[in-house]
Amino acid sequence: MELAVAAVQAGAAVVRGMYGESLPRVQKSAGDFATAADIAAENAILGVIRAARPRDAVTGEESGRSGSYGAERMWLVDPLCGTLNYAARSMLVAVNAALRTGPEITAAASADPFAEEVFWTDGDHAYVRRDGVDEKLTPSPESRLVDVNLDPPFPNAPSYQAARLLAEAGFAEWFRPRVVSTTLAVAWVAAGRRAAYVTDGRHLHDSVHFAAGIALCRAAGCVVTGLHGQPPHTGTGGLVVAADQETHAALLTLIADQFPPDQL
Repeated sequence: MELAVAAVQAGAAVVRGMYGESLPRVQKSAGDFATAADIAAENAILGVIRAARPRDAVTGEESGRSGSYGAERMWLVDPLCGTLNYAARSMLVAVNAALRTGPEITAAASADPFAEEVFWTDGDHAYVRRDGVDEKLTPSPESRLVDVNLDPPFPNAPSYQAARLLAEAGFAEWFRPRVVSTTLAVAWVAAGRRAAYVTDGRHLHDSVHFAAGIALCRAAGCVVTGLHGQPPHTGTGGLVVAADQETHAALLTLIADQFPPDQL
């Protein structure tokens, strides 16, 4: 756990230090790119991990997989979640690292480089660290704020579309939508700053983007499922993370209204 924290702190320092610069970009696909800050932050994170655990495998958002394919321990690294935000000089970003040991995430950390907070879990408990002091994460639905990810891909379209969820009358009755466009919002559910988070997506297992946030929310006691309430990484996929059962049930009802009966 301390290694996960140290790794994301190293990445966060790079992200913070390069903020506001005119950064070279590396085009990855249409509408998707990495900046020099993504690459430098990932190098800093990998340096910390490899110095302490040279035999561990790593999957990095920018560098791909390295290390033995048979390694029991795999680090999942997203050095700058919210690259588009960052390139537009918005400070809504996260730096994520999670350790999968066998089938389970056993340690994870998600850093907010600008608030200088690190959300972390040892797999059983979840805390936020500020100025060297740890505070237990306590989910709460009180804010009624729900982050809905509008970024592609959308594997469940046209049945389910995130933008249509925001337009549902029932959604406005229960919640207030937010679109942060970074998985920092997943950590915020664990911290009680968001009531829930919803995203489409089919392949979230071993996701460098979501592994840390999912682990944080599970350890904090959030309700974590796929779009139909099934275990994560199964069925139609997607992700619904809610502070409590009532919030989760309300969101599942709204989501189900979009799907034909034979797809529920």
